[in-house]
Amino acid sequence: MSHSKTVAVIGTGVIGNGWIGRFLAQGLDVIAFDPAEGAEKHTRKVIKQIWPSLEGLGMAEDASQDRLTFVSTLKEAVQSSDFIQENVPEREDIKKTVLTSIDQYAKPEAIIGSSTSGITATTLQQDLQHPGRVIVAHPFNPVYILPLVELVGGEATDGTTMEKAKKFYQSIEMKPLVINKEIEGHVADRLMEALWREALHLVNDGIVTTEEVDAAIIYGAGLRWAQMGPFLTFHLAGGEQGMRHMLEQFGPALKKPWTKLEAPELTDELKEKVIEGCEIHAGDVPISELEDKRNEFLVRLLDLVEDYWPNSKIS
Repeated sequence: MSHSKTVAVIGTGVIGNGWIGRFLAQGLDVIAFDPAEGAEKHTRKVIKQIWPSLEGLGMAEDASQDRLTFVSTLKEAVQSSDFIQENVPEREDIKKTVLTSIDQYAKPEAIIGSSTSGITATTLQQDLQHPGRVIVAHPFNPVYILPLVELVGGEATDGTTMEKAKKFYQSIEMKPLVINKEIEGHVADRLMEALWREALHLVNDGIVTTEEVDAAIIYGAGLRWAQMGPFLTFHLAGGEQGMRHMLEQFGPALKKPWTKLEAPELTDELKEKVIEGCEIHAGDVPISELEDKRNEFLVRLLDLVEDYWPNSKIS
């Protein structure tokens, strides 16, 4: 599928650099802007480091690290770009200021995707000249490997914009999930947060360590979720009648107050338990080495997922 050839990336932190890696691997020209000192040097170092993972996933024939250009002003970055990905810090005031500038300088037909995980598109669209072209396009770390991107329009977004955005993300080998109703935290983060809150309670109450929580997911639910997700997993748990029997038999147990739902207070004691637990678990292995191992694992796992779900509903 053909796609826009020039993409602007505004903000080159972890997420911004992840987008740059994905865009370059798909043969796009990328123009990046970040006012932070040393941003270009850091980004080029990151791209070089993750390039083997991108090669493992499969690249476009014309993919090249040389197609990345850093510019010194936001205007230079967006004025000739077909698609713009904004990744500035998760603060409404900063995002709105930056989006106002992008909206001012970008081509009228250019679509602007915000990587925000918690701010709605309607909020981001306020006071813009072309509000309908700003959408939420929320990816997952590492962006250059994980294919899910949540697309959410705002009150000013029309169907044509969303369809164009969906096709663009599909063209760079992503799985766009179009969410038709704006909610805080979108979908995937809400699911992860629910599990995260419960995990914090279990650690806080002295039931398990952080390492034991991770083991419970790695060797139990996580293995199944990578293939089927929670609904099909429970469908199989119902035997021949599937979910029908599952809900009849285990539905009443949902009323039992097993889970806490509310987050625990993040006391200094709980923070130290979590931090110390993670540091003990990781040992002396540097974060960069853990990232490399994670990337290698995810590349291999994605191949397996594609083998079993070649015709995924979100494609």
